[in-house]
Amino acid sequence: MTRVGTKKTYHLIKPQLASLDIKCGRDKLHDILRSEGMLIKKKKNYMRTTNSYHRFYKHPNRIKDLIINRAEQVWASDITYLRSAHGWLYLSLITDVYSKQIVGYQLSDNLKTINCINALKTAIKNRKYPDRPLIHHSDRGFQYCSPDYIETLEKNNIGISMTTKHDPYENAVAERINGTLKNEFDLGDRLPDQKSAERELKKAIWIYNNLRPHESCNFLTPRETHSNEKIELKKWPMRFRKRKEENNITLNQLCHTQK
Repeated sequence: MTRVGTKKTYHLIKPQLASLDIKCGRDKLHDILRSEGMLIKKKKNYMRTTNSYHRFYKHPNRIKDLIINRAEQVWASDITYLRSAHGWLYLSLITDVYSKQIVGYQLSDNLKTINCINALKTAIKNRKYPDRPLIHHSDRGFQYCSPDYIETLEKNNIGISMTTKHDPYENAVAERINGTLKNEFDLGDRLPDQKSAERELKKAIWIYNNLRPHESCNFLTPRETHSNEKIELKKWPMRFRKRKEENNITLNQLCHTQK
């Protein structure tokens, strides 16, 4: 079952409400969905898939202050997990930061580097703008730092950027996509086996790319946004990061005072 949040649901049904002369705002719709138990319930994260304690070189963050204004300017990569009746499955995803389109993925029962490379090769093969400069951004997991993965990036003239610390905000797009697939497409539930998971995943990614409106893309789908770069994307406030920075400053000041 595919689910969408209140804002997207309201955007999708607003024309029908108007045609039927039904007066119902977004907040009222939210109250109705909540009373009927139809709101999306976020699933908790139980497993960490990033192992950054390795001997490979860790590249700096090259997109920290970069203004994203076109498709295939930055790709965000990450690994997340799915449950199956026979054990854990691991999903390697590559997402275009501008359009939010999933451009490459690979599902496997292990965390080997080759799975990430296969997802990367799929993304490279399907590039719409192959002549544009492109940066690949990821965490510092051993898969993304491995010589084989780095070699694949360099052979295709793709720049390399990595997070500098264990902060989900440094790879926020990838983290958000993981949650969307699990919470809205039921991929966070226990799946029967890998074959079933691959089938459900393929369907979910197609719906996500082609049918699901994205709020930060002015309610266009990722595929529409990837092909239409004249739209002005919505910019989200950084209040959560600022609040975290303020808390860190306060804590540092307190420690300094007590010395």
